[in-house]
Amino acid sequence: MSHDFDLLFEQISTLVMHHSPSGQETEIDHYLLALFAKLGVNHWQDRAGNIIVKIPGQNPEAGAIAITAHKDEIGAIVKQVDERTGRVEIRALGGVYPWIYGEGVMDILGDNTTISGILSFGSRHVSHESPQKLLQTEKPVQWHQAWLETKCHSSELLAAGVRPGSRVVVGKHRKKPFRLKNYIASYTLDNKASLVILIELAQRLKNPPQDVYLVASAKEEVGAVGALYFSQNTQLDALVALEICPLAREYAIAAGDRPVLLSQDGYGIYDEGLNQEIITAAAGIHRPLQQAIIQGFGSDASIAMKFGHVCRGACLSFPTENTHGYEIAHLGAIAHCIDILFAYCQHPKSRA
Repeated sequence: MSHDFDLLFEQISTLVMHHSPSGQETEIDHYLLALFAKLGVNHWQDRAGNIIVKIPGQNPEAGAIAITAHKDEIGAIVKQVDERTGRVEIRALGGVYPWIYGEGVMDILGDNTTISGILSFGSRHVSHESPQKLLQTEKPVQWHQAWLETKCHSSELLAAGVRPGSRVVVGKHRKKPFRLKNYIASYTLDNKASLVILIELAQRLKNPPQDVYLVASAKEEVGAVGALYFSQNTQLDALVALEICPLAREYAIAAGDRPVLLSQDGYGIYDEGLNQEIITAAAGIHRPLQQAIIQGFGSDASIAMKFGHVCRGACLSFPTENTHGYEIAHLGAIAHCIDILFAYCQHPKSRA
């Protein structure tokens, strides 16, 4: 099936502009719940914060398939607020480093309102007497050496509901995606681009052979909390996670429009039988796949397998540069993931 890359770019852009740091995902939740209601699909939000669409299958007795795409994003979390200066100390929320964002606007999601602050590392024009000198010459800046400059009085921060535990994400005015020919460049393609795949499947899938759950999973970046809750409470034959895939010299992965199917990541191996089913589905619609093993990575599927919640897991992903930073991915690879999973869901796969 051909895809409108302009439309795909706009769909991803809309999702990117909805903040969703792990554990404080209300903004994206409201958008997704309204969208699925408009589509008229059976959907709900569970106690773990997952948003779930169920596409009923022809045979309810056959094992169900789940396809997940996490809706949370990495960012930072407030450690403490200096009542005297209004500076806010922050630490990592998920696998992120301060130098990824650079000095610039960050949004602090207070309980009552959002306050913007400037991620700051200190002045450059300094001598060896200043701790910032080491950051220029010897080592990268770490979270404990950075802070948010708000220029707010402590009473203003208190009124906004800024406190230890408040989430911090890159400022919205810096989030707007950029188009590079057939590529999209943006913060939080991990995993907002995968959510578009779920949305497209929710619109296309009608009466598949077996039940299909489309899960916008919560709190993946801090331990796949949502997927573990869902997979523990739902009998599944297979779980397929949608993800980014890091481009690096150590991996035999090429940039471009070919999705990547993983055989192993940092949490363990994926199910070879399930992988072969996805490969067969891709071949049937002439969508070439890459295959890889990677480290320093985990998905809803590999983590759920590691904890024994599912016996068959797979991870279908799209090659991405600058992962957990200002990411770049080919719109064609994202589009091909839609086609492959649509084809995969059309054929019976029960292990009964």
